[in-house]
Amino acid sequence: MPLYHSLGKIPPKRHTQFRKPDGSLYSEQLFGTIGFDGMYSNLYHEHRPTQVKEIKGQYSVAPEIANENNMKSYRLHGFKVEPKDDYLESREIVLTNSDCSIILAAPRYSQTEYFYKNTDADELIFIHKGSGKLRTLMGNLNFSYGDYLLIPRGIIYKIEFNDEDNRLFIVESRRPIYTPKRYRNWFGQLLEHSPFCERDIRRPQELETFDQKGEFLIKVKKQDDIFDMVYATHPFDVVGYDGHNYPYAFSIHDFEPITGRIHQPPPVHQTFESDAFVICSFCPRLYDYHPDSIPAPYNHSNIDSDEVLYYVDGDFMSRNDIGPGHISLHPAGIPHGPHPGAAERSIGQVKTDELAVMVDTFKPLKLTKVAMRIADEDYHKSWLE
Repeated sequence: MPLYHSLGKIPPKRHTQFRKPDGSLYSEQLFGTIGFDGMYSNLYHEHRPTQVKEIKGQYSVAPEIANENNMKSYRLHGFKVEPKDDYLESREIVLTNSDCSIILAAPRYSQTEYFYKNTDADELIFIHKGSGKLRTLMGNLNFSYGDYLLIPRGIIYKIEFNDEDNRLFIVESRRPIYTPKRYRNWFGQLLEHSPFCERDIRRPQELETFDQKGEFLIKVKKQDDIFDMVYATHPFDVVGYDGHNYPYAFSIHDFEPITGRIHQPPPVHQTFESDAFVICSFCPRLYDYHPDSIPAPYNHSNIDSDEVLYYVDGDFMSRNDIGPGHISLHPAGIPHGPHPGAAERSIGQVKTDELAVMVDTFKPLKLTKVAMRIADEDYHKSWLE
């Protein structure tokens, strides 16, 4: 995220002596991406962040692929993914490729016995149901319905939920996730035509520092394996940091839709991007106001990308028989568009209350066995008249 942020205590100049009240040194850590060429922050710890006592085990969480090469449109019933007590065990990959994985999760309880770190991927967690607090070594963020939580790779975190009814839609990205470049000027500031601005981005403001020694279990994900690593000091021992690489939150309800006289293309809904996919937010908005406009989207060919739509709430005007928690997959290589009758129904309507998250990937997505268990096999026939 191209916004400078500082929290806690830091020295006046980086890579210089920064001493505790007893005269000993705080331990500095450069937390950076893309070698030394990407966004980074400098963190200052009570203890060295390198003290591993034991690696207790290693196990695979790789998805089981059901369909390697797909040309069929699917609807997945996301709420059919069964809730599970544990946060990590609840995460079910439904679609995946070499750049990203799309995950559904319904965790009942907070993380209490361990911390978690994904070393390979940024995680974008969309909160469909539930509320709570994301706790990280770089500060905490409260979250609720409609929030995106962007957790850069390498962040150690815990999630605390306020109750047991939680539904998460997660995009795990092996490429860094940014705000769209075309929304920013050459200084990195969000431009006037951007559908959101810096005021909408919630940065950590609560930094909890634990000066503790002992045994602290961190579950570390690397290349589809989880390593159970025991550290000698509490991972949340940061006294301060500054930089551009940190977790943040953004609410889909703060996205300001771009509308026009005729139907606008999906890029006007873009919210995040990587060099491998884009993420869009479809929000309640006024419809097109040309006297002959057709508010429903036109038929279009998915020539270069797979399109995934996660339906959150509202009327979903372009689809028949779609409800909250459903996922539609329209693969590259074939056209798709509004269901029969949707274009006619949309004429004369003045607004939509739909809320949805779209992921367009530039590489084909593979369906997992979990996806096939919740799939509507006849969805591809739903355009027949």
